[in-house]
Amino acid sequence: MYQALYRKWRPQTFDEVIGQQHITETLKSQVKNGRLSHAYLFIGTRGTGKTTCARILARAVNCEHPENGNPCGKCPACRGILEGSVMDVVELDAASNNGVDNVRALREEAVFSPSTVKKRVYIVDEVHMLSMPAFNALLKILEEPPEHLMFILATTELQKVPATILSRCQRHSFRRLDADTISHYLLDIAGRENMVLEPEAADLIARLSDGGVRDALSLLDQCSMHEKIDVQAVYTSVGLAGNRRISELLDAVLKHDSAKALELFSGMWMDGKDPSSVLKELSTLLRDTMMLSVAPKAGFNLISGSFEERTLRYFVKRMTTESIIAAMETVQRCLNGLRDVNNPRTAAELCLVALSCEAEGDSFASLRARISRLEEQVERGVPALAPPRFSPSPEEERPTPEEEVYPREPEGPELVTDDFPEPEDAPLPEPEPEAEQETEEEQEKGRTEQGLEDPQSWDRIRSAALSSIPYDVRLLLEDEERVRGIVEGNSLVLEAQTDFMLKRFQRQDVLQSLMAAARDVCGHEMRVQTRLMQAQDRQARSLDDLRQFKEVHFIEE
Repeated sequence: MYQALYRKWRPQTFDEVIGQQHITETLKSQVKNGRLSHAYLFIGTRGTGKTTCARILARAVNCEHPENGNPCGKCPACRGILEGSVMDVVELDAASNNGVDNVRALREEAVFSPSTVKKRVYIVDEVHMLSMPAFNALLKILEEPPEHLMFILATTELQKVPATILSRCQRHSFRRLDADTISHYLLDIAGRENMVLEPEAADLIARLSDGGVRDALSLLDQCSMHEKIDVQAVYTSVGLAGNRRISELLDAVLKHDSAKALELFSGMWMDGKDPSSVLKELSTLLRDTMMLSVAPKAGFNLISGSFEERTLRYFVKRMTTESIIAAMETVQRCLNGLRDVNNPRTAAELCLVALSCEAEGDSFASLRARISRLEEQVERGVPALAPPRFSPSPEEERPTPEEEVYPREPEGPELVTDDFPEPEDAPLPEPEPEAEQETEEEQEKGRTEQGLEDPQSWDRIRSAALSSIPYDVRLLLEDEERVRGIVEGNSLVLEAQTDFMLKRFQRQDVLQSLMAAARDVCGHEMRVQTRLMQAQDRQARSLDDLRQFKEVHFIEE
C-alpha cells in the first residue's frame, strides 16, 4: 500500500529532525540527564515538527536503552509506541475533543500508573481549541501531576492559550525552515525515491512550502506524477500561473493597459488557474518589490524567492513605495472579499481594472501614491499632468484665463526615465515694429481677420479636435457666437464669452486635444491661450441671444 511521503519519511529520532536543533539538543540533554519536565508546550506553524518531536520524546522517555537521548527504536516500548499498541501513550486532537467532559475523562484515567512503560504520556494537538471550562479542568492536574504523568501540548496559536496553562509548561518555539534547508532535504528524499528532481524545482517547492517540511513533502508527492520534475511541472501540478505570466500581468497594470491585463488573466483562467491563487501570486510579487524598494541592500534576504532579482529590480524602478502599498491594499481587499462573492472571476477582473486605472482611488494610501509619483516626476524633470476628468470639480484649482498652457507629452510609466528630455518652449514670434497707434477695436479686428485669413485656420483645428473632446465641451465649441479661436503665429488663442465657459476649456483633457489638433493641422507645436472676449462683444451677443425668446421685450428709448 502506498504511503504519503510526509508519513514515510517522518523522523524517528531527534537527530533526523532538520532545522530545529535548538529544541532537539535541549530535549536530548534532558532525556540523558533525567531532568524532564511534567508538561511541555510546543509552539510553531504547521509542518515544522511539533507532533513529530512530541512522539519522539514520548518514545525516548520510555525507551529501555536510549542512545544519546534518542530512542533506540528496537526495544518493545519503542516498537509498541511506534505501532500504536501501547495504551499508555495517547494522542488527542483538541479540535474534535475540546469539551470539558473529554478533559475530565482524561484526568480520571491519568491518575492510574502505566501498565507496560515508564511514563503515561498525553500528546494534545491543537490545544488552543479547548474551551475555557476544559482548560480549567486541565489546570488542576497540570498543577499537581503524578510522577508517572507527562503532558505534551502543541499549538499553532499561542495567544489563545490561557496564561495559567503557559506558566505551568516548558515552552519550545519551532521556527520556519529556510528555503535552502528544505531544498537540500527534498533533493535527498527525491534521490531515495528515484525521482528526477531539478534543483530549480526543489527551490520553488521549498519557497512555496512557506517554511514547513510537511507541506514541502506533500508538494513533492503531488509532482511525482511527472517523469522529470522541473519548474514547469511544479507550476502545472500546483496550479500556479508562473512568475513570467504574473510579471507580464503586473507590467500591463503599470502601463495602464486594462485590455492586456484582462487578456492575460483570461488566459490563466482558461488554463484552470484559480482567481485567488493568481491574486496571491500578484501580491507576492508586489511584496517582494516593496522589500527591495524600502531595503535595497538587505531586502533580497527578505523576499520570498519566487521571482528573479532582475525582474524585481525592473519593477522597483517603475513604482514608488507608496504606489506599491496602494496596489497591495487593493489586492488584499479583493482577496478578503473573494470568499463572499458569487463570481470570483468577476471580482478579480474588477481588481485588475482598478489597478490599471491611473486614478488609484480616494484612500489614504492611494493619495500618498499619487503624491509620491508626482514628486518623483518633478525630481526627474518630467512634466506631471493630472489624469483626465469627464466633469469639472468646483474645488479643483483652475489656471487663470491669462495663463499659458504648454504642450506636454501624456503621462505614463514608460516616460519616467532618467534620460527624459527637458521640455522646450516653442520660440515666440518677433514683435512687430511699432506703427501708428491703433484703437483697441482696430487691433481686435486685425486679430480676427488674421486668424480667418490664415490657411491653417481655427475652423480646421476645431474640426480636428471635436472627435476627441467630451460631448458637453463639444457643444460649446461649436457655438461660433460665444466661442472663437484665433491663430496668432505659434499660439492658438481661445476666447469665450463667460468665465464659466472659459473654465470648461481650461481642463487638461480639452487643452491636450486642442494642442494635438493644432499640431496636426499646423505641422508644429502650438501654445494654447485662453481669455475672455472683449466687453462690447459679450454684451452685443448677449442681447442678440435674448431677442430670440418671445418672453423678452426690449424698451426703445
